[in-house]
Amino acid sequence: MVYVFKTSIEDKKQIKSISKNLNEIQDIQRWNFDLEDCDNILRIVAEKNISKTVCELFNTFNYTCIELE
Repeated sequence: MVYVFKTSIEDKKQIKSISKNLNEIQDIQRWNFDLEDCDNILRIVAEKNISKTVCELFNTFNYTCIELE
């Protein structure tokens, strides 16, 4: 399943700061950011619903993360 999030990530430096933690979430198969989108989209492929885990991770780094439908 593909999960899509609106985030406050704005550049590659910020992606780098959170990427290690995203990679450590075992249920995530793939993830990528689209910083050219006005909502700085994060797409995640995962078999389980990881929305709560991902949003909590972003909050830890003081970034916003909202799942889109």
